[in-house]
Amino acid sequence: MPLLTVTDLRTHFHTRNGVYRAVDGVSFHVERGETLGVVGESGSGKSVTCYTIMGLVPQPPGRIESGSVVFDGVDLLRCSPKVARSVRGKRVSMIFQDPMTSLNPYLRISEQVIEPLLIHGNVSRKDALGRALAMMEAVGINDAAHRIHFYPHEFSGGMRQRVMIAMALITRPELLIADEPTTALDVTVQAQILELIRRLQHELGMAVIYVTHDLGVVAGLCDRVQVMYAGRIVERADAHALFRSPLHPYTRALQRSIPSLQPKGRELFTIPGLPPDVSKLLPGCAFAPRCGFADDACNGAVPELAEAAPGHSHACIRMRAGEIDRDA
Repeated sequence: MPLLTVTDLRTHFHTRNGVYRAVDGVSFHVERGETLGVVGESGSGKSVTCYTIMGLVPQPPGRIESGSVVFDGVDLLRCSPKVARSVRGKRVSMIFQDPMTSLNPYLRISEQVIEPLLIHGNVSRKDALGRALAMMEAVGINDAAHRIHFYPHEFSGGMRQRVMIAMALITRPELLIADEPTTALDVTVQAQILELIRRLQHELGMAVIYVTHDLGVVAGLCDRVQVMYAGRIVERADAHALFRSPLHPYTRALQRSIPSLQPKGRELFTIPGLPPDVSKLLPGCAFAPRCGFADDACNGAVPELAEAAPGHSHACIRMRAGEIDRDA
């Protein structure tokens, strides 16, 4: 049985300007010990999916319209608050997107790192501080015994990100959700953070959901990848298969946008247009207005995921009908 199974999840935001369908029928699973990449542009529903799993969607205006989130046999959307709290933050942890704003500027680092242990673990404050110190050393913070008592503003962006990782891993979770953990970091620090997550995953044997807008980052990090657009999954495959043979036009466009794959001297490719307004009902394929392969058939029913090869699914009706060259 998968560690996490999400089925037909729909999270909408009800505002004065309309209903925003941020997550609109998402289903996936995560096996124990594997890394699942979730890729898509800003506004595609990646982070809201993660916040729904963690119970962090503000209600109102957010509302979980339907679906289930089953972690190790427990439906986190329907269980009691006590049971949900015993899972979230302990067995499932999350690294948030922006370390600059995710840490409380009024509290010392030590107070923030030991908080998960004091809430979820039956440990004394002294033992919690010892484990926090060990975890900060594990994530590569030099002179941790001294720096653990600093305030967040006394750390660089990369060090704050390491603190966030230490906070997420201190309870030794079975599932880690990493929501763009390298945002705003330079490429050298980014590589260090990714290697750190990979190493700690191997040591702890945990599963990881890695959320990013950069398809290139997941190439050597993830076992499977799912691509999201306008609140829905449009393609899902093994990471190697997705890079070797992307089938959905949106996935192909994302791959063409990777600068390192561009021929030298040629103008960088950008996807035309803008992501759709998810407060409006979108007829047919949401990517059609930006797609170079779209025709009238794409404005019919909303395309569902269908398997094109074992373990490789996509939601493009023209590709499914053989009207688009797979090597185009």
